Amino acid sequence: MMLVKRDRHAAIRRLVAAHPIGSQGELVGELSALGFEVTQATVSRDIAELGLAKVMRGDRSVYVVPESIGAKRPPSDERLRRILADIPVSIGRSGLILVLNGQPGTANVIAQAIEESTLDGFVGTVAGDNTLIVLFPDEPTLTSWLERFDAINAAADAAVAPSPTEAPVR
Repeated sequence: MMLVKRDRHAAIRRLVAAHPIGSQGELVGELSALGFEVTQATVSRDIAELGLAKVMRGDRSVYVVPESIGAKRPPSDERLRRILADIPVSIGRSGLILVLNGQPGTANVIAQAIEESTLDGFVGTVAGDNTLIVLFPDEPTLTSWLERFDAINAAADAAVAPSPTEAPVR
């Protein structure tokens, strides 16, 4: 059985809600027990993408989902940049609507990252399984938003591109 990123993210959310998990190593162990093959680096990225926070519970610091502490993250493009580095997104357009297509099961993650980013001016997002739409009030706002999104996406692509001194993997 192949376990995908969205399954792993759902499992992480369930685990931190049900158990006091204080380290990435503990989380790796819990996920491994559930059948996920993960490394500490993968868990570190997942924690950032999910926006998990560390809080004091009793005498130790544990991970929690942001909703559990009522914290709203300040707008940041970092989560969106990380997600776009992992998920290829194509963009189409119909009038004042942008249609973004990613991999199956990723539209909600991308939409949430857009909502939490510094990208503004859009009316809202609607996400399905692999497709989401972003709605705009007017042409100038759409054009400006798309330019900023493209810049964030280019930064994500640059972050995962091999350096000129690296030999390509074959």
